Amino acid sequence: MALKLRLARHGAKKRPYYRIVVADSRMPRDGRFIEIVGSYNPMLPKDSEDRVQLKTEKIQEWLAKGARPTDRVARFLGAAGLWEWKAGNNPNKGKPGKKAEQLLIEKKEKEEARKEAEAEAKQAAKEAAAAAEAAAKEAEAAPEEAPKTEE
Repeated sequence: MALKLRLARHGAKKRPYYRIVVADSRMPRDGRFIEIVGSYNPMLPKDSEDRVQLKTEKIQEWLAKGARPTDRVARFLGAAGLWEWKAGNNPNKGKPGKKAEQLLIEKKEKEEARKEAEAEAKQAAKEAAAAAEAAAKEAEAAPEEAPKTEE
């Protein structure tokens, strides 16, 4: 049986209050637990002494029996000097998934196609303007023929 020191949520909606409990890792977050070993009230200011309350003797007993804290509880225990907390490093957490990567690729392709279409449209507009200018120059260069009138 894998034992965990973890948080169990209590309190009203948008007013959380957590108990620090020892539970089997297979049990649900707010489900059956073995013992309450502390509490955490995130609604209190960070410098308040009542924000995190730990029963240190019981926690040391459970750690000796093989219970392992979750990341958040390990942070609390590290602040109390009961556990050596190390910040986790998950470089893959911030990377997008397969579907998001596919969407980014499609978006990039659409952007490139749009830019190519704009460039082609500008080029066609320049060619049309040049052709119109050339036609206007030809019209100016050709002598105007006055209509012959019979006397």
